Amino acid sequence: MSPRSRADRSAAPTPADDGDANPAGATAAVRTRRIREFARDVLGFEAFRPGQEAAMQAVVAGRDTLAVLPSGAGKTAVYQVAGPLLDGPVIVVSPLIALQRDQVERLTEIEDRAGRAVQLNSTMSAGDQREVLEALQDGTVRFVFLAPEQLAKPEVVDAIAEGKPALFVVDEAHCVSAWGHDFRPDYLRLGGVIEQLGHPTVLALTATAAPPVRAEIVEELEMRDPEVVVAGFDRPEIRLEVDHHADARGKEQGVLDRVLAEIGDGRGPGIVYSATRRGTEEIATVLAERGIRARPYHAGLNKADREDTQRAWMEDELDVVVATTAFGMGIDKPDTRFVIHAEPADSVDSYYQEIGRAGRDGEPALAVLVYRQEDLGLRRFFAAGAPAEEELQQVAGLVAAASAAGIDDGVDVKDLREETGRGATPLARDLNLLEQVAAVVLDEDGAAHPVDDGPGPAEAAAAARELAEHHEKVDQSRVEMMRGYAETTECRRQFLLGYFGEQLDEPCGNCDNCSAGTAQDHPAADDHDTPFPVETPVEHTEWGAGVVMRVEDDRITVLFDEVGYKTLGLAAVLEHDLLRTRG
Repeated sequence: MSPRSRADRSAAPTPADDGDANPAGATAAVRTRRIREFARDVLGFEAFRPGQEAAMQAVVAGRDTLAVLPSGAGKTAVYQVAGPLLDGPVIVVSPLIALQRDQVERLTEIEDRAGRAVQLNSTMSAGDQREVLEALQDGTVRFVFLAPEQLAKPEVVDAIAEGKPALFVVDEAHCVSAWGHDFRPDYLRLGGVIEQLGHPTVLALTATAAPPVRAEIVEELEMRDPEVVVAGFDRPEIRLEVDHHADARGKEQGVLDRVLAEIGDGRGPGIVYSATRRGTEEIATVLAERGIRARPYHAGLNKADREDTQRAWMEDELDVVVATTAFGMGIDKPDTRFVIHAEPADSVDSYYQEIGRAGRDGEPALAVLVYRQEDLGLRRFFAAGAPAEEELQQVAGLVAAASAAGIDDGVDVKDLREETGRGATPLARDLNLLEQVAAVVLDEDGAAHPVDDGPGPAEAAAAARELAEHHEKVDQSRVEMMRGYAETTECRRQFLLGYFGEQLDEPCGNCDNCSAGTAQDHPAADDHDTPFPVETPVEHTEWGAGVVMRVEDDRITVLFDEVGYKTLGLAAVLEHDLLRTRG
């Protein structure tokens, strides 16, 4: 990597000279022209997808922006277009190295017009990391992609601040929210980092965010008067179906039959999701025995095998990948024709994110949940079990004791496992909870440090236990909503969209219930005729504050702050005055 001189740098290409060097100070008409010219001439855009241009307009005008655009709707194009039109580098926080690498490769193809793009991650040598930061400081890179863990390093934050970034992008922004299905505590520090950088324009991107998630993203990232662009969640090209089975053997055969039918009819490639590593390997083995080019993918495989499977998938060498949810985020294969779930996802949020990997080319695709009611027991198990307060206090106490003893490097997680005798997964959960209540912070190397002026071990443990119980209630409610989706006889698309607070007035005509005629028996209520329209803030006599997410003719679904999703009979609500609107 050889830094370029400022005279030769490609970090700040100038798309057009219209007499106003500051895009945020340009007129709306000038910004519109710049955006459309760049998108057409550099990225080859003939038209924008819903929400794209509105988000670009807001960012180029210098306004914090939350863009909720459905999977496959080109979220990354927002900063690929807006970034080069701004006067300064673009920092992109992305949770996966593979996703970062993919975006860098795409931007490298248009480097002469968009500017140079680089990664900064833990797989790089110290020298290469230093060169990236130096290039950022001297202005020879336009885009820097990094994981949130990098921002735990003061020297990285200082170097970025010196580079004076114009735009701070948070990709997969639902990870910042405890309501989000992929919550990552590392995202919690981003709001503070943004302020340390002088609050450049912030762009938060996600495919799935119900109203409470949107609110928490805005709050946690400390966004200022943001423009919120919600393009709609509907993916009408994806047909929705659920196959019901009474026993385990029938369900296992049902998964195989579905895959064989799709591939046999030339409708591939596809993804099969299984809840367990063992399940991925068993399904992949049987499919391979039937002549299907199939491989398993899960976090227990070595890195080389995972990377080779991902490469083979992207290069059309496989018909099917059978995977846990470790395979998916950032995987963009537009011609994926089907996604089949061998078990229910842990939430409707996760399910919608996962099926959204099909049909990104806009052509017809299929999403099938192969369902046995007993499989929800596994999801309930995963959602259950708050740690004991004593265990949390022990972990917090060990971290605090190490700091008091002058150990400045923090406590390594391996040492904590030896001291506590706890497994890696429960210990990680404990540390995540303690980090959420501002008792500890984890650095990029996984070492735990106490927070200055944070709560003591006993207070932290009590707060973390309370938070865990809250999460458990919400997670259990999400599992129940997944059950509702699997067992409904209504239009499945109306159910899915209603979960995210979007009302579809008529049955979709592209799900199994619509085809069977049962969806027409459950018309959606007219949102104007109900006392509690979608997105109405309400207060329940027992469950407290919530937001109306879905309205039907005889019931409503409310997402409550404390207990998660609840579906209420409208007649009982009105008769007993259970809900009141909040101002």
